[in-house]
Amino acid sequence: MSSLKQRKPTLLFAGGFLLLLLLSAIHVTQGQANLTLSEIVNDVWTEGRVQDIVVTLRLPRVLMGILAGGALAVAGAMLQTLTKNPLASAGILGINAGAYLFVVAAMIFVPNVLGQFPLIVSFMGAAVSALLVLALVGKAMEPVRVALTGMIVTMLFSSITGSLQLIYENETNGLFLWGSGTLVQLDWTGVKFSVGFIFAGWIGALLLGKSMDLYALGDDVATSLGQSVARTKWLGWLVAIFLAAATVSVVGPIGFIGLIAPHLVRMMGVRNHTPLFLHSFLWGAVLLVGADVLARWIEPGREIPVGAMTAIIGGPWLMYLAYRTGKKHSQRRNRLGGHVVATPYWLVASIMVGISVAILVVSLSFGGTNFFSLQDWLDKQIFSPFVWQLRVPRIITAFLVGMLLALCGVLLQGVLRNPLADPTVLGITSGGGAGAMIFLVLFPTASFQFLPFAAIIGASISIAIILLVTWRSNWEPILLALMGVAVSAVGSAIIQIMVVKAQLGVAPALAWLAGSTYAKSWTDVQLVTLFAIIAIPIGYLLSRKMDLLAYGDDVATGLGLDVTQTRLIAILLGVSAGAASVSVVGTIGFIGLLAPHAVRRIVGVEHKAMIPLSLLVGGIMLVAADFVGRLLLAPKEIPAGLVVAVLGTPYILYLLRKT
Repeated sequence: MSSLKQRKPTLLFAGGFLLLLLLSAIHVTQGQANLTLSEIVNDVWTEGRVQDIVVTLRLPRVLMGILAGGALAVAGAMLQTLTKNPLASAGILGINAGAYLFVVAAMIFVPNVLGQFPLIVSFMGAAVSALLVLALVGKAMEPVRVALTGMIVTMLFSSITGSLQLIYENETNGLFLWGSGTLVQLDWTGVKFSVGFIFAGWIGALLLGKSMDLYALGDDVATSLGQSVARTKWLGWLVAIFLAAATVSVVGPIGFIGLIAPHLVRMMGVRNHTPLFLHSFLWGAVLLVGADVLARWIEPGREIPVGAMTAIIGGPWLMYLAYRTGKKHSQRRNRLGGHVVATPYWLVASIMVGISVAILVVSLSFGGTNFFSLQDWLDKQIFSPFVWQLRVPRIITAFLVGMLLALCGVLLQGVLRNPLADPTVLGITSGGGAGAMIFLVLFPTASFQFLPFAAIIGASISIAIILLVTWRSNWEPILLALMGVAVSAVGSAIIQIMVVKAQLGVAPALAWLAGSTYAKSWTDVQLVTLFAIIAIPIGYLLSRKMDLLAYGDDVATGLGLDVTQTRLIAILLGVSAGAASVSVVGTIGFIGLLAPHAVRRIVGVEHKAMIPLSLLVGGIMLVAADFVGRLLLAPKEIPAGLVVAVLGTPYILYLLRKT
């Protein structure tokens, strides 16, 4: 028995190696040219079509998958030890997003530097992201705070990257697939470039194995045994960032491999870090090559980003880890906060209405044609087709969608007593987007009037998964947020796959993914008005019941409230409002989080006062974001969703630090 236990790591490594060989053999047979394994074995040795395809295209792709998967897995294992966080990986901590941002920025502004020093550019972006996350989470390195901060930093960097790609469409043409994570190789250049760096980083990790064993025992124990903890930390972070940067610079940001592979290896019984890094490299390669095999099998004639496939595979795994981690670090401080102010409500409401009117007038007055005075309005014909058919419906749509997103945030934060509840954080935005995209791909000739219902179904499935998984914890805020991260990742991956499958243009796809009010018509106004007329009065009628829920389920039940019914109605209403918004303007986030928090600081937590003002603030935010996006780099436009994300992320990070 003891002999078998000693041989177990060797047997597992041998089994993984054989599985990698099998997957690699399957991989080289896949592609647009149908080649059997026997054809490849017989004809690859002679010059001709088979040799060109296999040697030039397929073998580099397989080897790049092995290198990238191994590097990401080792980086993830290192980061999980350094942060003492089972959720840590280069993707979760925003390191991949930072590297990707710097690569895109360098391609636009200093392409010569990127061409000569791609690894340095990628490394700088990864390092900036890692330092930002470390600075925000503090020395305690609480796992939940690390994961959520990394998620928000990732959203910020992704928003900036998306803006750059839309503004500089010609300079970044062809980056959409790479930005989703792809192993496509046209020759051996990528393999030759990365192999030395990746193996150097892997050897560095193996050399740090014993030091990481001591570090895992705790700072005090490691110091008493003569180890320099600070030196170990810096070397570990350097190796992890180096490996992630080397990978992103060639294949783009691929997530979840660094999360799954180390956990698989630990489940196999490997604990010490030297064998952990050795086995993680192998199983990371197995996972990434296997994901690419699956992606090519699902869609043989079209390229599905392997990064999207790893997200779909890794999403349930992240949910499992998030559930375990959230339960351990649950604090049950379900307080939304707010201020009781002496300012009369009528005065606050009047100011908000005045600001709304001013924003609408200013937004309507400036654009391709400007109206500086009343005389301009009369001379330039406000009711001309240009203004009436393009600008007016766009602004009205933006205001109404902002109201619906704010309503969604108010209802979800109130019913779940969760200050982080928001259509984006809880997966409603990505779920609704996935539902809409699936509908467009499966029913391309169907009427667009059915699109909101498809978005509602997708959003409902997302929130249902989250609520069912966290039900036994009474919807603990930390668990909800972590589950939302996982579900959002899966929803975003489905959207990417559907965009590729539908062969949408890169610019329109990026604009929709970022959330854009561009080219909205009176048909869109009618659709969103219908939803607003139905949802807003029902939401307002729930005001008193939402106030009772704030006292807790027991107190609310004692006061005669049917808690389950109220919670169900509020959740369904919020999900419907969020999904309807997604179906009209795409995936705009954070308004549902920002608007209610801003209003609570002005009028307190009473929903009868909060809901109307939150609706106004939500409308103001989205119209203002649309206005800034139209004028900032005119005639080019930045989608309103990207403007909201860039401007709102600092407040969200502040909120996370305070929550």
